[in-house]
Amino acid sequence: MRPHEFALDAMWRPLLADLGVRPADVLRRAELPLDLFSKTNAKLPTADYYRLLHAIDEELSDPLLPLTLAKALRPESFSPPFFAAMCSPNLLVALKRIQHYKPLVGPLRLTIDEEDSAVVLGIDFLDKTLKPPQHFLTTELLFFVGIARNGTREMIRPLALTSPRPPEPAGVYEEFLGRRIVQGERLTVTFSRADALRRFLTANDGMWSMFEPELRRRLDELDAAATVAERVRAVLLEGLPSGQVTMDSVARKLALSKRTLQRRLSKESTSYQQVLQGTRLSLARHYLQRTALPAAEISFLLGFEEPNSFYRAFNDWTGQTPETLRRAGMH
Repeated sequence: MRPHEFALDAMWRPLLADLGVRPADVLRRAELPLDLFSKTNAKLPTADYYRLLHAIDEELSDPLLPLTLAKALRPESFSPPFFAAMCSPNLLVALKRIQHYKPLVGPLRLTIDEEDSAVVLGIDFLDKTLKPPQHFLTTELLFFVGIARNGTREMIRPLALTSPRPPEPAGVYEEFLGRRIVQGERLTVTFSRADALRRFLTANDGMWSMFEPELRRRLDELDAAATVAERVRAVLLEGLPSGQVTMDSVARKLALSKRTLQRRLSKESTSYQQVLQGTRLSLARHYLQRTALPAAEISFLLGFEEPNSFYRAFNDWTGQTPETLRRAGMH
């Protein structure tokens, strides 16, 4: 299994049935094998996974699709992160379990910030060069509110929700959530600390102890199957915005010595510097062609200490300036 590949677990068939969608129609539109949902342990790389989500979106053409999906979220929908969450003693533990195992079933990375009176969940996409469907953004927010409500059997209202692309019609979603989704740089949902620690009526330590070893095995399998270059790129995608781009820092995160990391990359006919440059270039193209972020801000997101370093590097990579690429992308 390649990194950034995600399992199509048993929830997909009943979910499509609940939506009134024929699997064959969705798979044909996504240009995926028509027997995909019949395969045992079927997996999709990120680009194909996004095409599947876009195909469902286009097949239904329903602005309220995220609400339909949220209402279809039931304990019998056997999705690993959902099951792991429902076995938890409270929402905070549920979020931490999903954070750990989410890479198995979706192209997302979760961050959890615990404050004195609130818990803030951040949701980021592993591959920033691909644009997720609009409904996928909203569905993720509703999913985590649904976890809180299913576990406690109470109508938990988040303190705040943000999205780069808030859904329309806004009023319908506000009525369901008890809070408006506002414009923000990333997906976030904030719960009160009291709600995050509220006891889950679905808590089940016995079931979790039986289920968790298999999840851990699958996560270890995911890591083991990845090439070292791909693992380095995954760490860089996480660490670039905070400037963590040295080989030493990446090697520590991969639990390798610097020398071992160099040797393994060399066996794959690449180097740390090549992987770093390739990752930066793909992200730079994405930010310049698909966002309005100024080049100076992009330079920091790519881990450069100051904008001039980014300008020089980009010119070395492409033979043009960031502004030239951006203008070309507008035509």
